[in-house]
Amino acid sequence: MLVLLDGQNVYGDHGSYAGGWHAHDTADGLRQKTVDAPIVVAVANGGEHRNHELGAGVEGFIDALVSDVVSRVEGRFGPSSRRVIGGASLGGLAALFAWFRRNDVFDSAIAMSPSLWFAHRAVQHHIERGDWALPSRGHLYVDAGARERGHMFSDAEELCRWLRNNGLPADRLMWRPDRRGAHHEKHWRRRLPKALRFVLRTRP
Repeated sequence: MLVLLDGQNVYGDHGSYAGGWHAHDTADGLRQKTVDAPIVVAVANGGEHRNHELGAGVEGFIDALVSDVVSRVEGRFGPSSRRVIGGASLGGLAALFAWFRRNDVFDSAIAMSPSLWFAHRAVQHHIERGDWALPSRGHLYVDAGARERGHMFSDAEELCRWLRNNGLPADRLMWRPDRRGAHHEKHWRRRLPKALRFVLRTRP
């Protein structure tokens, strides 16, 4: 199961602010590359409440996602051999949070251009202070574009360096710097295939 946040951007261009990720087409294409194609689950955001939902309220949001969405999908299609959560920007931050705090459910995560600056870098500080245990299983994909504003790129690079230096093996972490990438759907769409190949080709 692949759970992607900001669901309006997950499938086609209709309804997306700047074009969809076409994640279903990418997932189907994985079958040609000896990778199991997952069920793609798009989770809509709360619109004007998105910043709270994926920020200060992220713990309750992820718990509700697990108890409602994950259980409902698996109730219909059967248990998943692996569960991956992913997103970009605040969605990437929420995916990172979910991997650390609900690794019992989500064995892998895709954090594209995660907004580590949000709430005074609270998530990054929790990780680097050791408040949250380093997940013992699964894989983490992180990327950022060099053309993004602020410290988006350097924050993500620094976090991945910290994770490597503090026990996350290289085969479980992919840091993908995108020298021409900006904070935009078209760049996340372009980077999605490699992200999926990394988290789905390897076992949890």
